[in-house]
Amino acid sequence: MSPVFTSLMIPFLGTALGSAFVFFMKREMPPLVQKVLLGFASGVMVAASVWSLLIPAMEMGTGSSAVVAPVIGLLAGFAFLLLIDYITPHIHPGGEAEGPRSSLSRTAKLALAVTIHNFPEGMAVGVAIAGALTADFNMAGALALSLGIAIQNVPEGAIISLPLRAEGNSRWKAFGIGALSGIVEPVGGALVLLLASAVLGIMPFMLAFAAGAMLYVVVEELVPEYSQGKHSNIGTVGFALGFALMMVLDVVLG
Repeated sequence: MSPVFTSLMIPFLGTALGSAFVFFMKREMPPLVQKVLLGFASGVMVAASVWSLLIPAMEMGTGSSAVVAPVIGLLAGFAFLLLIDYITPHIHPGGEAEGPRSSLSRTAKLALAVTIHNFPEGMAVGVAIAGALTADFNMAGALALSLGIAIQNVPEGAIISLPLRAEGNSRWKAFGIGALSGIVEPVGGALVLLLASAVLGIMPFMLAFAAGAMLYVVVEELVPEYSQGKHSNIGTVGFALGFALMMVLDVVLG
C-alpha cells in the first residue's frame, strides 16, 4: 500500500475506530481512558507540530525569511481555526456551546465541531506529505504526524457515536455518522496534494499554518478536556509520554 495513501487514511481510521466503540460499549468512554488518550495525542501533536512542521519550515528559509513566513503561517493557522469556531455553531467535547445560535441538536453540534477540526488536521498531513514529495523531507515524519492525529481521533469518534446511540439511533447509524465526521481528513489532505505544485512556493507558510491549526486544537480542545475534573494528572502523564514518543520517532525515523 502506498505510504501516501496510508498517511492520508490513518486519521480517518482513528475516527472510525473510536466510533466503533458503540458496538461494545453502552455508555461513554471511561474518563480515565479518555484523558490518557487525549493527553497522549496532545503530546504527539505538539511535538509533531514542532519537529515535523515548524522546524522544517524555518530550515527552508535563510536569514530573516527563515522565521518571517513561519511566524505568519503559525498565526494564520490559529486565526483560521478561531474564525471557524466563531462563525460555526458547535459544542466542544466538554459540553460548552460556542458560535451563533442554531436549532441543531447537541449531538449535531458536537459532530460539527469534530468535523470542523478534522479538516485542517487532514490538511496538515497533506502538507507534510507534499513536503516529503516535493522537498527534502522524510515521509516518516508525515506518517508519525498522521498517527498522532489518529490517536486523538479515537475518543472524538466515540464522543459522537455513543450519544447518538443513547438518543435511540441504531448502532450502525451511530457508527456511520461518527466515522463520516472523519472523512474530511483524507479529503483535506488530498486537496493539498492536488495543489502541491502551488503549495511548494509557499511551503514554509503552509507548514507553519498547519502547525498553528493543530496547536489551536490542542490548546482549545484537548488540554481543557483532559485537565478538568478528576484524574487530570493522568492526562499530563499521557502528554509527556506522547511528546517523548514523537521525539524518539523523529530520531529513529527522521
